Amino acid sequence: MSQNPFAGFADPDLCRRLLARLEQALAGIPGGRMRFMEVCGTHTVAIFRSGLRSLLPAGVEHLSGPGCPVCVTHDAEIAAFLDMAGRDNVILATFGDLLRVPGPGGRTLKHAQAQGARIEIVYSPLDALTLAAANPSATVVFLAIGFETTAPTVAATLMLADQRKLDNFCIFSLHKLVPPALRALLDDARSDTAGPYGIDAFLLPGHVSTILGLEPYAFLSRDYRVPAVVGGFEPADILLALCIMAEQLRDAAPAVVNAYPRAVGDNGNPRARALLEEYFTPADALWRGIGRIPLSGLALRPAYAHRDAALRLNVALPEVPPLPGCRCGDVLRGRLAPPQCPLFGKACTPAKPVGPCMVSTEGSCAAYFKYAMLA
Repeated sequence: MSQNPFAGFADPDLCRRLLARLEQALAGIPGGRMRFMEVCGTHTVAIFRSGLRSLLPAGVEHLSGPGCPVCVTHDAEIAAFLDMAGRDNVILATFGDLLRVPGPGGRTLKHAQAQGARIEIVYSPLDALTLAAANPSATVVFLAIGFETTAPTVAATLMLADQRKLDNFCIFSLHKLVPPALRALLDDARSDTAGPYGIDAFLLPGHVSTILGLEPYAFLSRDYRVPAVVGGFEPADILLALCIMAEQLRDAAPAVVNAYPRAVGDNGNPRARALLEEYFTPADALWRGIGRIPLSGLALRPAYAHRDAALRLNVALPEVPPLPGCRCGDVLRGRLAPPQCPLFGKACTPAKPVGPCMVSTEGSCAAYFKYAMLA
């Protein structure tokens, strides 16, 4: 029987040694405190599910940032989805979590589906091509959300759509880029209105970094003097990343460090980035809770305008009011812990979510509810 090659990364003795190392580093930081933010939904769940959050020293404060693709999808974007769902001869292809995200008036794609809209759940963008081939008289729109991790697979799907001459396939590109959001978060944290709020260090997303490598994060330590560490998802991975952050703060030596070399190369994945460059160009994008961030999204290049659902169906992002009472945006900015929202666990639960942070399995509200509130 083969052994699990990653079993050691959950080893209790190793984790205890890393916790002791973390406490030693904290002792050398003025005030003995470190506020770190993770920007990956998988990290959010891993920290809670492993029990790490309850084991962290008192001086470590965990902020959960905008690392959940469904959560950062803006109200205006949900409204645009609902608009397309109401069009004749249009089939929407989407990942399952999006169906339950409330839009204007609390309406969801699930509601639209129940009222007759053609909305199909897919597990890969390639599934949407199969849907287009089976429905040649309909326009199939893939709702392309997600970060740098998923965008290359969408680009590859576009390439295959052209090769297979599936002219009825297009995408609604709402991909978002992580580095510009990190800059916006730091600017927000250092604004005059921030109050007693700040981000001392970033736990950088492991999956996104497999594509990007380290260079796109260089501004964090160079311009903002903030430590940033790419970490894996096992308990020891996360603890090692926290140790490195704390030691950088202690030594006043911020840097961008790859603590996940078994999966992330310092140069990322050049082939995936080349595919992105071929099909997409950076564009301004809306983020829930943050607003419009310059050049933080991906728009299709003019050569692929025939694959752009926004142009083909003449869809625009409307002005919409925020969801009443939902504090998901503040949670995504690290300004609020989920239990501090007055709706959390009362009007808003995974069974009946008010906002997307409670919808997605990677959402911080859902993680708090499942692993903290019900613990």
